[in-house]
Amino acid sequence: MSKDSKRKNLQYSLIRPLSNEKWQPISIPVVSILISFIAAALVILLMGKNPLQAFYNLLQGSGILPKPSYAGYKGIATDFLSLLNAMTPLVFASLAVAVALKAGLFNIGVSGQMLVSGFLATILVGYSGLDAIIAKPLVLLIGFIAGGLMGGLVGWLKYKFNIHEVVSTIMLNYIAQYVISFFIHMYYIDPVSRQSKYIGEAARLTLVNVELANLKMDIPLGFILAIITAILLKFVMDKTVVGFEIKAVGSNSNAAKYAGMNVGRNTVLAMVISGGLAGLAGVTYYLGYFSSIQPKVLSSIGFDSIAVSLLGNSHPIGVIFSSFLVSVIDQGSTYMSSQSGIRQEIASVIIGLILLVSACGEYLKQKVRRLKEKEVERKEIES
Repeated sequence: MSKDSKRKNLQYSLIRPLSNEKWQPISIPVVSILISFIAAALVILLMGKNPLQAFYNLLQGSGILPKPSYAGYKGIATDFLSLLNAMTPLVFASLAVAVALKAGLFNIGVSGQMLVSGFLATILVGYSGLDAIIAKPLVLLIGFIAGGLMGGLVGWLKYKFNIHEVVSTIMLNYIAQYVISFFIHMYYIDPVSRQSKYIGEAARLTLVNVELANLKMDIPLGFILAIITAILLKFVMDKTVVGFEIKAVGSNSNAAKYAGMNVGRNTVLAMVISGGLAGLAGVTYYLGYFSSIQPKVLSSIGFDSIAVSLLGNSHPIGVIFSSFLVSVIDQGSTYMSSQSGIRQEIASVIIGLILLVSACGEYLKQKVRRLKEKEVERKEIES
């Protein structure tokens, strides 16, 4: 056997685990994560630290593994619930991006949609003094409607005037950021925190300091809703006419139009759903994870969700797992820094590496496909 044949056999053996197209939505993200952690381990080694210890501390800080000791009323359960609390808005935001991507759209305005929804829910319900049984569902309803209207506007501009959604969402992000900042400073500013006034506990979507089993926990009410929403979204996309048409428009709008589908309606509908999910991310963030709004600041979740959605292959269930992974790294970074002596920014490096490699998922698919075709051709020639 020639050296060239041996080299090709080696290449094919390396990519064989990725050659099954049915499992590529799972296998390629897993390989991306492994490559990223290996690269991060090398960075930590260059710093003279133990990467295994660093990763162990990362899991301890996020509530996956127990710490040696805890402060009063704290335990592994409190850390894990804090992880789920931080993860909840990221799941909604990433689902928002995923829906838009399925329709061939790029919703980069999730942060603005989150902010508008969070602000409206704050001033309409957060300061209202309504009972919790009315306030909490109303917060979710306002969040979805506000985000949906904002997303629908983007879809309508895309269909009616062919204004690219990236341009319109970026402009709307700036408009939301500064207009809402003006209103907070004029009417709702807290003189001590310099943020918006804190909302009432009845309207908050996170139950704070709930005493249970001698522990004080933060219970995210929106987390279960996020999981249910992901499952429902998968059903809609896979089993309904609406989901089929949205994906068809995203794959080839001309073919969809030729087949009799209303491209404009589906474009607007996809952005309404995407914006509504971003609105739910906003209320679970500003009226859940936090209880106030910082002026002139857009949440980084809206931008992180783009990469998280790509890592999850824009699949609703994949989004849950990718959001969980990114949240674990983010939440565990402080404890890792204190225990391993590694700067907290290394966690951002790890997340960045994961998202960078995951963005190359389509390239990996094409590379695997080409190598597989060449291997088939070579075997046919040899036989």
